[in-house]
Amino acid sequence: MYNSGARVSELSALRQGQITFASKSYVQLHGKGRKERVVPLWPRTARILKEWFRELGQQEQAVAFPGIRGEPLSRFAIHLLLHKTVERARSRCPSLTKKRISPHILRHSAAMALLQSGVDIAVIALWLGHESIETTNKYLHADLSIKEKALAKLQPMGGKFRKFHADDSLLAFLTNL
Repeated sequence: MYNSGARVSELSALRQGQITFASKSYVQLHGKGRKERVVPLWPRTARILKEWFRELGQQEQAVAFPGIRGEPLSRFAIHLLLHKTVERARSRCPSLTKKRISPHILRHSAAMALLQSGVDIAVIALWLGHESIETTNKYLHADLSIKEKALAKLQPMGGKFRKFHADDSLLAFLTNL
């Protein structure tokens, strides 16, 4: 979920044939409004999925993450699996105790990680399948560190402002305009 920034509904409906394993592996997601997008996968994610599909049996139209009867996992089942995983992780990472983690939070986390890595906001909008870049702009407002970096770029050397003094050639040029 984190790698792709997929919505719960996209993950639930995912079929094995929507994932391509190659030197550059990717997943084809079918999102809101029947829009499709392609998202790259980390090599580690691709290896894990490839092994998972081998266990399930390679069938292109088979559900990628089936329930016990072979049907797609429900939204509730995905929430429950994530909750159980977070509970197990809390013993190693106590800071998780005070955090609310949901599939949608993982989607937001993926967006923030992309933003903090310097990925353009338009690319993030495409990655998440947002209809409008305005939806993605909320991540810009949420990330104080990006604003701090922008401010640091504006500060002159030494932190002091110097008054600009035009030389004679510039003044002569401007006079002749």
